[in-house]
Amino acid sequence: MAQRTSARHPGVLVTLGALTTFGPLSTDLYLPSLPELGRDLGVSDALAQLTMSACMVGLALGQLVAGPMSDRAGRRRPLLAGLVAFAVASVLCALAPNLWLLVALRLVQGLAGAAGLVISRAMVRDLYSGDRAVRVFSSLMAVTGLAPVVAPLAGGQLARITDWRGTFWVLAGIGVLLLVAAAFLPETLAPENRHRGTGVLAPFAALGRDRGFIGYVLVLALGGSALFTYIGLSSFVLQGGYGLDAQAYSLIFAANSVGIVLTSNVNRLVVRRFGPRRMLTSGIATGLTGGVVALVAALTGAGLPLLLPGLFLVVAAVGLAMPNATALGMERHGDRAGSASALLGTLQFLSGAVIPPLLSSGGATDVIMAAGATGSYLAALLALLTLARTPAAAPVRSPGRAR
Repeated sequence: MAQRTSARHPGVLVTLGALTTFGPLSTDLYLPSLPELGRDLGVSDALAQLTMSACMVGLALGQLVAGPMSDRAGRRRPLLAGLVAFAVASVLCALAPNLWLLVALRLVQGLAGAAGLVISRAMVRDLYSGDRAVRVFSSLMAVTGLAPVVAPLAGGQLARITDWRGTFWVLAGIGVLLLVAAAFLPETLAPENRHRGTGVLAPFAALGRDRGFIGYVLVLALGGSALFTYIGLSSFVLQGGYGLDAQAYSLIFAANSVGIVLTSNVNRLVVRRFGPRRMLTSGIATGLTGGVVALVAALTGAGLPLLLPGLFLVVAAVGLAMPNATALGMERHGDRAGSASALLGTLQFLSGAVIPPLLSSGGATDVIMAAGATGSYLAALLALLTLARTPAAAPVRSPGRAR
């Protein structure tokens, strides 16, 4: 009983929320310095973009390892190992002498950081289910949403006093701080609830047979694609295309990210009344509307007065869509929460790693950015209305799990 109480302490949720910030911190902190990174290493914008893509690939693939491992060995040990590796990889990134070694190290950094992403979601599912899980995921999303607010602002200020290498030293320090905080987390997966003696692919095979789960995986992946298209291209579009400096860009990026915090809190307050499915649909519709507005602004030359509100909606929609899609997808798979969390997160980051570079290969423009976000949300809506319409099965409850 003591462990259940400590596991549900507010400080635990704050730490879990901080662990979900590996994605935004690993990408957003040095976004204001990304054009300068390309100039310093003597590479094009598209090649500089590979440093972000490599990290996203690592964040995606690492979840496939850390998730099932946490189902078998418990949550704490894989989590602490990932945090140590993240801090070390960040130091090596700061020392990288060329682009290709930096790309390789960013891959390692992402692989390590994936443990925080996937295991934090699994720990929430260990402790909560139903509407309560949605509200907790919304709270975590609000904490996660603070990272895109703080990171670009901090990155913009860092760009004034140091080069892009300095951001990796900061990331190493953050990794150490999170390691210290995670050392106090309790184990949320009891030994009797762990998967032992099963093949590595067995949990994924079971998940793949659930059409509804696959639908929510696609919704998350496509919503992530819209967000990462904005993240990956916005610095080039707003700084290169519209002439903003690093500080102005970081302020706009932070203002857009505030939308995630606002909508996550709205979702937490009203999801019990409207239900996660309706809130998820509302989130996708909001993002699609924002994409269309941004695309009209880009095509008509209306400029920032119309483009920025559209981008705000594209980003804010994440706070409505992702917590509900995550909770709905994981609800029926509480007995393999780590593996379910891994698949939900993996395709999300893979789409973010692949689609933005493909879109920007012909040049990072406002039209391409807006069209990519619009198309992603439209595809997410189709996935929701087709695959993810399967009624949710009764949740699998592991013995002794706190609610």
